[in-house]
Amino acid sequence: MIPHGNSIKIFTGNSNPKLASDICTMVGVPLGDASLKRFSDGEISVSINESVRGTDVFLIQSTCEPVNDHLMEMLIMIDALRRASAGRITAVMPYFGYARQDRKAKARDPISAKLVADLITTAGADRVLTMDLHAAQIQGFFNIPVDHMLGSSVLIPYFAKKFGIGNPDVVMVAPDLGSVGRARKFTEKLDLPVAIIDKRRPQANVSEVMNIIGNVEGKTVILADDMIDTAGTLCNAARALVEIGGAKEVYACATHGVLSGPAIQRLNDSVIKEVILLDTIPLPEHKKSDKFKVLSVAEIFTEAIKRIYDESSVSDLFN
Repeated sequence: MIPHGNSIKIFTGNSNPKLASDICTMVGVPLGDASLKRFSDGEISVSINESVRGTDVFLIQSTCEPVNDHLMEMLIMIDALRRASAGRITAVMPYFGYARQDRKAKARDPISAKLVADLITTAGADRVLTMDLHAAQIQGFFNIPVDHMLGSSVLIPYFAKKFGIGNPDVVMVAPDLGSVGRARKFTEKLDLPVAIIDKRRPQANVSEVMNIIGNVEGKTVILADDMIDTAGTLCNAARALVEIGGAKEVYACATHGVLSGPAIQRLNDSVIKEVILLDTIPLPEHKKSDKFKVLSVAEIFTEAIKRIYDESSVSDLFN
């Protein structure tokens, strides 16, 4: 517990209570007392059962499945905290839903990520703390401060311990051109070469691998992405790395395990040896697999919360 300033309180919705509990334990404060219920017609009812007047409040809520329910829970809780005179409200969103709708891909498309950013600001949040936005420029959709944590800060130490630094038999692979920047963060710290999968996507959630840029023959490869949704891109890339590129074995990692539709079956049937995920999205029992290893983000979010509360720099955590 930080010993000065106004008191700190941490609340959570229903999206990821275990992560919120872990963060509270590390910060050294009890989880805030709030009740979330449903009326008979499905409307959400929120009650804050303790005083938050003048306090520094952190609301932990990933907008994961069911996305709209968890988003509304967060908005209503922020409104309740604001009306209860909280001193400052930080929306801690380990996973930011709607982030893939960040631009107009065709005529008359919405930009839903911008709409969600406006809703969070209008509800009364003073700042946002999140991790691995699908597009980093979404930070600019907010008119309040956004602290953007990187999942690589948790994943890199895992691979450093597993394979060492500068291992000549390991190659980092970006599953598409948009992931090259993310893959390079790994290569800089792990001192590894990088390869790129060049693909085209004929329609949503369907990908076709075209070329492998770089040498992966006889190597252990690590595929790095920000999220795994239906796992089509990842599994196609892994198969191409083995069948076309001649890779020896394939590991995959992602910050957000969305794992919708056929994702679990695809990953279980794939050539991928191990999938490393972070717990920004909880992994329910029916989505668990022997191939999955889940690492906790509680420590990095705890440190970020402490620094925000203490009014000290958070930028060191970005690296």
